[in-house]
Amino acid sequence: MRQIDFTPYRRSTIGFDRLFDLLEQGARGATPDNYPPFNLERVAEDRYRITLAVAGFRNDEIDITAQQNLLVVTGKRGEAQDNAAQMLHLGIANRSFERRFELADFIRVEDANLTDGLLVINLVREIPEAMKPKKIAVGTAGSTQTIEHRTAEAA
Repeated sequence: MRQIDFTPYRRSTIGFDRLFDLLEQGARGATPDNYPPFNLERVAEDRYRITLAVAGFRNDEIDITAQQNLLVVTGKRGEAQDNAAQMLHLGIANRSFERRFELADFIRVEDANLTDGLLVINLVREIPEAMKPKKIAVGTAGSTQTIEHRTAEAA
């Protein structure tokens, strides 16, 4: 597979470093572990849901950590309860895991629930008021000149 070089784009753009880092990581072809399986869904315009299949894990064995632009879900199995029983077939995954999700800016974890072996994490995008688009009133040439004139007199 051919490696993509983003150097020319890095030189001519500002503030997109994180995006290029993510693209380069994906292009390296790292094969992530597929355990536990998960679903990603868009519930509404600014709402998302991650559902992980974590059968056999209890609430106290799962840790969810939200950092800036990163969500880490970790599952650590407790000690085996009964070593006296002889296991004839082990088909249910009995291993610890760590699953990482890169989050866009302004995404926060709203809540997380574990029910029937499914861990559901609800996410919401909350854009700060200062970053939201604003309507700018268009005045007439006379009102604009008056505002500029007042500003000049105050100075």
